[in-house]
Parts: sequence; structure tokens; C-alpha cells
Amino acid sequence: MPAVPPLDNYLSPQLQQAVITGLFVAVGWVVVASQTRRRDAALRRAREADIQRALLAEIRAHVFALEQQSPDPEDAAALIARIRTGDFVPTLPQHGNDRIFTAVIADIHILPAPVIDPIVLYYRLLSVMGALATDLRRIARNDGRRAAQMMADYLSLMEETRDSGIQAIRVLTESLRGGADAVERMLDEDEAAALAQLAQRLPGEIAEMRGRLDAISSRSSDPRGR
Repeated sequence: MPAVPPLDNYLSPQLQQAVITGLFVAVGWVVVASQTRRRDAALRRAREADIQRALLAEIRAHVFALEQQSPDPEDAAALIARIRTGDFVPTLPQHGNDRIFTAVIADIHILPAPVIDPIVLYYRLLSVMGALATDLRRIARNDGRRAAQMMADYLSLMEETRDSGIQAIRVLTESLRGGADAVERMLDEDEAAALAQLAQRLPGEIAEMRGRLDAISSRSSDPRGR
């Protein structure tokens, strides 16, 4: 008499076949889901890198332009003086260098967290520069004094935007090389260097402040105010 398979005592052959088929289907779902996750992750990394490269190129080109457009202190002072007379309207460049940023803004959230803030700050300053340039051109002939002050603010903002762009370039470059962890390490090193410079500078600044306070105290104690 042939031996009866152990499972036949509990499950019919048809039910055993159904269970085995179900197990194969379940394993197939797991494998497909895993492959889909890996594919989606690879596509996300590729999209993230493409966005960063595009933004890096756009920011780098404009930072170079800002460096070329920034006047020397003497030229800046002469320009502000001319504007103050009300007879000169400056020709300011249209800083609309945000086409790529505008195109990818919906996907900016996929970038590493430490990369997003420097990029957004740079483009925010760029937008403020554009608005200030428009206002300056509008009032230059009617209010030279106010226009001169706005020009001084514009030049200061240009320098701040350039510095912000340089920082965005550094962050994007480091992210493309080593990812978010590399950016975090770079930012930590920057913070440590800034604290070291502050610690080196602080004693001298405190001593200078103490000297000024002593001088003020000495003059106030002189009945003649000398």
C-alpha cells in the first residue's frame, strides 16, 4: 500500500496546490515591490542629481556676473553721488536669472535638507534685488536723495546675494560629491572655523571696548568735560 503524504491527512491535494500557488504569488509581490522601490529610489537619486547640477550651473553663471558688475568702492561712491543730483537714472541689469529654479520649484523638496536653505535664500535675495532695481529706476528722477540711499542698499544687497550664491555653490558642489552627509560635515567645519575666529577676535574687541569706556569715564569725571 503506497505511503500517504503527511499533508494529505490535513489538506486535500487541491487545497495544497492552492496554498503553494498563493505562496508563489505572495513571494512574487514582495519581489516586485522590492524592485519597484529600488527603481523609484534610483530615479529619485537621478532626478535629485539633475536638479542640483542645473541649479549649480544657473547660480554659478549669475554669481560670476555679479562679480563682474560689482563696482569698486570709489566708483560706487561716485555713482551714488550722481544719482543724488536727480539728473542720472542708473541702468541696472534685470536679474531674472531664476528660470531653472522656477521650473524645478515643485520638486525642490526632494533635495537633501541642508541643501535647500542656501538655494532658497539665494533666490529670495535675487528677487529682492529685482524689486529694488525696479523701484529705484522709478523714483530716480523725482527723488534723488531717496534714490541714492536705495542705490547704496542695492549695492550692499548685490554683495550679500553674491556671497549667498557662493555658499549655495559650495553646498551644491559638496552634495553632488558626497551627498547630505558631506554637506553636514562641511557646514560643521564652517561653524567651527567661525567660532575659532570669534574666540580669537573677541579678547581684542573687549579690550578695545574697555579702553573706550575708560576714556569716556575719564572725560565724564573731569569737571571741565575734557
